[in-house]
Amino acid sequence: MIVALKFNEFDLQKKPMIIYRRKVPMNKIDLIQTLSTTTDISKIEATKIVNLFFEPMASALEKGDRVEIRGLCSFYVKDFPGYLGRNPKTGETVEIAPKKLPFFKCGKGLREREDR
Repeated sequence: MIVALKFNEFDLQKKPMIIYRRKVPMNKIDLIQTLSTTTDISKIEATKIVNLFFEPMASALEKGDRVEIRGLCSFYVKDFPGYLGRNPKTGETVEIAPKKLPFFKCGKGLREREDR
């Protein structure tokens, strides 16, 4: 992650505006770091806030509920039935168990923002 801090040259008392130029995906640690830097809170407090946000989302997805953040995205769980597959090494037919996978759907607001 590349972070550039941009200060207003006339007023250094204000907080710096953070400009992000990313080549790699943002992960949870980056999110915690950004939150603690921009709000002047400790990393421990930022970790608690991030966990307060993500834990209920994960619990809802475990139950099979849909999680929607208007204008940003939605997450949902999709059920896949079991099927017969083939082991590529031996050619033997193998039964694949049914499974559930989480999916992400981009919201209209995020899509429009990225199209600019």
